[in-house]
Amino acid sequence: MEQISEQKPSIDILEEEKVTIGIENRVILYNDDWHTFEEVIVQLIKATKCSFDQARSYAFEVHVKGKAIVFNGSIKDCLKVSSVLEEIALNTQIVS
Repeated sequence: MEQISEQKPSIDILEEEKVTIGIENRVILYNDDWHTFEEVIVQLIKATKCSFDQARSYAFEVHVKGKAIVFNGSIKDCLKVSSVLEEIALNTQIVS
């Protein structure tokens, strides 16, 4: 009588490893012709928790250059900041 060897399938267990490569996401705020400096400054403070002086600096950079990076961080935090800025219809973009 012939013996049949029964092979059991092998199962490999892989562990997921998170790797941080140090690249942060950024929120870019774009200039427009309908929001006042005051509106933009107030919304920047609300969104990024920055100081009045920093918000004013960002607003001026946006006005002069047409855009400015106003926040760096995780994608989750960038989405929150962008969402708050867009509450008053400011134009933003998240880039990595």
